[in-house]
Amino acid sequence: MTDCTLVIAGSAGEGIQTIGNVLADALSAHGYAVFTWQEYESRVRGGQNTYTIRVREDPCNAPTWEADILLCLNKGAYEKSSGRLKDGGILLAEEPYGDGTLVVPFKAMAKEKLGRVIYANTIAVGALAGVLGMERDALEDVLGREFAAKGPEVLKANLEAARLGYDAADAACRDVCPWSFPKRAGSYYLVAGNEALPMGAVRAGCRFIAAYPMTPSTGVITFLAKRSEELGIFCEQAEDEIAAVNMALGASFAGARAMTTTSGGGFALMVEGISLSGMTEVPVVIVLAQRPGPATGLPTRTAQGDLLFAVHAGHGEFPKAVLAPADPKDAFHKMVRAFNLADRFQIPVIVMSDQFLADSRFSIEDFEIDRSGPESFLADPADFEIYKRYAVTEDGVSPRLVPGESRHLVAADSDEHDEWGHITEDLAETVPAMVEKRLRKAEHLRRAMEPPEAYRVDDAREIFCSWGSSRGAVREAVDLLREEGAPVGMLHWTELWPLAAVTFPEGARLWTVENNATAQLASLLRMGLGVTIDRWILRSDGLPLTARFIRRAYHERA
Repeated sequence: MTDCTLVIAGSAGEGIQTIGNVLADALSAHGYAVFTWQEYESRVRGGQNTYTIRVREDPCNAPTWEADILLCLNKGAYEKSSGRLKDGGILLAEEPYGDGTLVVPFKAMAKEKLGRVIYANTIAVGALAGVLGMERDALEDVLGREFAAKGPEVLKANLEAARLGYDAADAACRDVCPWSFPKRAGSYYLVAGNEALPMGAVRAGCRFIAAYPMTPSTGVITFLAKRSEELGIFCEQAEDEIAAVNMALGASFAGARAMTTTSGGGFALMVEGISLSGMTEVPVVIVLAQRPGPATGLPTRTAQGDLLFAVHAGHGEFPKAVLAPADPKDAFHKMVRAFNLADRFQIPVIVMSDQFLADSRFSIEDFEIDRSGPESFLADPADFEIYKRYAVTEDGVSPRLVPGESRHLVAADSDEHDEWGHITEDLAETVPAMVEKRLRKAEHLRRAMEPPEAYRVDDAREIFCSWGSSRGAVREAVDLLREEGAPVGMLHWTELWPLAAVTFPEGARLWTVENNATAQLASLLRMGLGVTIDRWILRSDGLPLTARFIRRAYHERA
């Protein structure tokens, strides 16, 4: 089975993302399942970054580290990334950095043949296509879509650049490159997390987003802002995160489904707003895109370090939900579920993403869009002769009306209040009743949460417990270890708080596999389910988990 990994290495500003996106789109158009991920430094110019493309005949949306093909755009990129090249792999570069380098002088060719160095990147794309043995017309189709708006001269020059690179690499590679990627009949959606999350929000009926830019969450609001009129959503760049969450709460109180997005430092500023949502029982959805911390941390790297922060965010005791989608398809449906849960239980719902999920592109066969849709939980004003916004109910959920839609007064208060919404100091009856109401709501919310996904657990004696965006890597690690005879399985959580009841395989040893340093899922399972985790596999260097990393760590610890 075809399983080839390409790594494009270069400094910021050299266009490695453009090269990677064009080649990934061309391979996808060829009918292959493509997965891409990026690791890049927090700078506009300089540094050394990589764009990794994994190509298969069927989807395996999990990152790999070792490269079958390594393209280095400068000497520093070679010095940093050459260790990723497999034995027998192909090094493609502008000059001979080592024995066996396939030399294609991208910049010199661009200047000599096309008069401008700017076309060097397209020559590099063509060279990679030649190394892979792709059919050139699929690459030209993608270039046509990419550059058509820039005019016929620019398009013609880029098509010529791709041909130059393709022919040069094809000639140099003919006797040494083992790959062949002819066109196939299959097709996939190639989608990033920061595209799927906003699409899911729109599907859920979201009509308002306020956010302050913070990597890696910014892509959500920029995706929506570019399409705001088409999608019917109002987008506001707030002056800070405190304003953003309170704007979202105001829009929600007025009857619009509303959300905000941020990363760890911005989420810290939003915490008082989360408590305000809990007390006023105004629904809101918050996308928390994680990156390593604390403080500014590593703004462009990935982590799963904010789980316990999200679960415990807010002062006082009130219900909230925490979800963590595994891939873009799951992100689409989890966003719809987040809005429905928020409205049904009148709570804040936190959707946890991370830099890996936000920026990576996954091959999805079918989004099954009709599987999820908005559900309405607003009350009917005609059902009430006397309306109490915070009426004590059996399940803790009070009837919610929108201010101004009927003759009924809708009161809200950030202080403790009675059923009408008026401030109270009645410690004997009213305050205990409101506390118990919120706790009953929390219990009904817990019953609505989904259990973890089980994979190959029936005969497993070792269970990997994982969450969020690591699912692809953990599943692949389970399969690799099964091939070696290791009796492993996986339980993977995408709905993390409150935890649904789970039956663990009897006698199995439990591990957690996490992108953090302190085994936060292990702590959460102990707190929420009374489960003790025996061992853990952790990664906290800013890079995503891979199947081989997990396999190696398992053998070291088992």
